[in-house]
Amino acid sequence: MGDEISQSHFRASDFKAFEQGLATETALLGEWFRAGAFSTRVPVCGLELESWLIDAQALPAAHNAALLAAVDDPLVVPELARFNVELNVEPQPLRGDALGRLQGDLQAIWDRCQAAAADLSTRLVMIGILPSVSQSHLSLQNMSELKRYRALNEQVLRLREGHPLMLEIHGREHLNLLHRDVMLESAATSLQLHLKVAPADAVRYYNAAQIVSAPLVAAAANSPYLFGRDLWDETRIPLFEQAVAIGGFAAAQRGPLRRVSFGTGYAKDSVLECFIENQQHFPVLLPMAFDDPPEAMSHLRLHNGTIWRWNRPLVGYDADGTPHLRIEHRVLPAGPTVVDCIANAAFFYGLVHALAVREAVAEYQLPFAAARDNFYAAARDGLDAQITWLDGRRLPVQGLLLDQLIPLARHGLELLEIDAGARERYLGIIKRRVRNACSGSNWQRAWVARHGGDMQALTEAYYERQQVGEPVHDWNS
Repeated sequence: MGDEISQSHFRASDFKAFEQGLATETALLGEWFRAGAFSTRVPVCGLELESWLIDAQALPAAHNAALLAAVDDPLVVPELARFNVELNVEPQPLRGDALGRLQGDLQAIWDRCQAAAADLSTRLVMIGILPSVSQSHLSLQNMSELKRYRALNEQVLRLREGHPLMLEIHGREHLNLLHRDVMLESAATSLQLHLKVAPADAVRYYNAAQIVSAPLVAAAANSPYLFGRDLWDETRIPLFEQAVAIGGFAAAQRGPLRRVSFGTGYAKDSVLECFIENQQHFPVLLPMAFDDPPEAMSHLRLHNGTIWRWNRPLVGYDADGTPHLRIEHRVLPAGPTVVDCIANAAFFYGLVHALAVREAVAEYQLPFAAARDNFYAAARDGLDAQITWLDGRRLPVQGLLLDQLIPLARHGLELLEIDAGARERYLGIIKRRVRNACSGSNWQRAWVARHGGDMQALTEAYYERQQVGEPVHDWNS
């Protein structure tokens, strides 16, 4: 979905041609797996950070085109809404001072975008869901001027047979509403982590990423409010799942296979299984015509980009053109600060590596259904959640994080030969955040408990503290 397309309206012949290209490329991908054709220059890490533009009243500011023109950097790209942008950093080999380099690169591009935003009388803020956003902001008028977004909206509504999207979230409060386009998706902004892995190890890393999703989202939750309602600790999860609620082919359109989901199971023999599932079970949304050779995987990569598993395998290319595999971890919200983002990344990379390389296979110890249930429980209840872990016991996630998972992540970073100072710094942030029960969501709720439910005032208070740059567990309310 990151590349622009050349048209937004399609004919039946476009879908047929795309499906043929997708079938050819999926078969070729299978040959690559059997031949071991993928890059082994691993592990490599990277990230994408989605953020909001706000005005002087702490409301969404629909000026991303002007910001992008001012910054003029291919690492800063548009998102679905005019009030969102995405910041990227160059990938780093995951060893040594990789985490410090990630922080430095992200801080540098963040500062440049902040300065450009100030020149436009706007401000940049990173948060899972902007508290001050209203449903009226999420209109087609505020959709970015890119054909791929117009086409996405048209095709989602076509597959829904014109029925509006229904948002229903039961949390601390209840939210129920109808929305007539895909712009609800733009209210959910994320920190997306990438990990390039060797094909022989991809199954273990992919399954480990699914298993760690629950504790990661509990420790990093930053999205309690939507349209003034106090819902889940990470309300971004149900919001995104319902914002493009379409399923598989024919009668399955209302069935269990969803475009945004935790997935249907662990990978068994290869992450190729995900791409085969994509082809066989999900109708094409954006049937672009490509003249590229099958080796470019243009159809396969675009189709995969319209199926938003919370952990998603990706096909990419090294600088020399060698294809590679990445795991994209999508469960984390944006923010609260750059250093919080890198701490979350450190926790993910250390924990997923430790689980992936351990002798006891983690996915044999935790059924997929339990990993999925853990994820939604943690997204709903944050650090108050109880989840089932590898020994089969049901435990409070806060205690599990402190007693087992943060030390395990430290071990994983040590195995990766990440600098000792970086290990202690970033995992120390996670430890203090969890010990103090001060995630971004908990801070927002504490502020509201003290000052009242003015969502613009909450957004302003959050922005002011974010500007200081201290991790969220050090913020006052």
